[in-house]
Amino acid sequence: MLELDSLAPPSRRAASLSIVASGLMLGMLIARVLSGTLAEFIGWRSIYWIAFGLQYLILVLLWLFMPDYPSTNPDGLKYHHMLWSMFKLVTRYPLLVQVCLIGFCSLAIFTSYWTTLTFLLAAPPYNYNSFITGLFALISIVAMINGPFYGRYVIDRFVPHFSIITGKLICLVGVVIGTYTGTFTIAGPIIQALLTDLGLQSIQIANRSALYSIEPNTCNRVNAVYMISVFCGQMVGTLGGARLYAHGGWIASGSASIGFLGFGLLFCLMRGPWETGWLGWRGGWSIQRKDLEPETPPLEMRMEEVRV
Repeated sequence: MLELDSLAPPSRRAASLSIVASGLMLGMLIARVLSGTLAEFIGWRSIYWIAFGLQYLILVLLWLFMPDYPSTNPDGLKYHHMLWSMFKLVTRYPLLVQVCLIGFCSLAIFTSYWTTLTFLLAAPPYNYNSFITGLFALISIVAMINGPFYGRYVIDRFVPHFSIITGKLICLVGVVIGTYTGTFTIAGPIIQALLTDLGLQSIQIANRSALYSIEPNTCNRVNAVYMISVFCGQMVGTLGGARLYAHGGWIASGSASIGFLGFGLLFCLMRGPWETGWLGWRGGWSIQRKDLEPETPPLEMRMEEVRV
């Protein structure tokens, strides 16, 4: 996804990235609805066989239609050297560590919610079947549609830090409402799904946009480091949410998500948008992107343009 660095200008990069992210969200949306529907009518084991077939179908399609891009490894690094260089990137770039920690906390609440939601809706007072539970994924349509517009008019104009903090606060409102009202009204989980999808969409796009400022020649390795942190967050959210729900119910798992959001906000506040070191807010509090400010041409050039 970071190859958008060479396909889109800086002023439209987040908008282009948000279109790709919306496509990914569309895939997750369809998967949730389809899995809930199929599990209700032909059994939950069928989902794994369908996923097996789709994965191999994707493999064939990539083999037939994926363009042959030129190598982005001009130094000729061996594979194990590239893997080791990813560890070096973590020790070299504070921004990468910050974005990875934020992504970890963000995706932990995402998977925790969708894992425990199934338990909540299947139990009293709701007693919903898997078909109705799968329909909850349709709430994500709002975030999917909003993504490109938010990327174009907010993330492309302001520093990613602004959108990350805004997204965290939106998620926090949604999780608080859903956690402490979800046991007695279905409106709570619906509001939580809506707000967390909106917030996480902005966080994900802003995180990836922030990674563009790191070395262009290492964009794929930077993306790999970020994705590892995101998948670790998903695993922790799934496992932790299920365990907490088993011991303390919906409120316990939701309260853990509030804690993850608190840590995510702490990681945002520990390092400002213009800070070059590991901690602090040196460089100011401005949320305007300085790399997009038009440069004023010298007076001689302006006078020459007037004469022409």
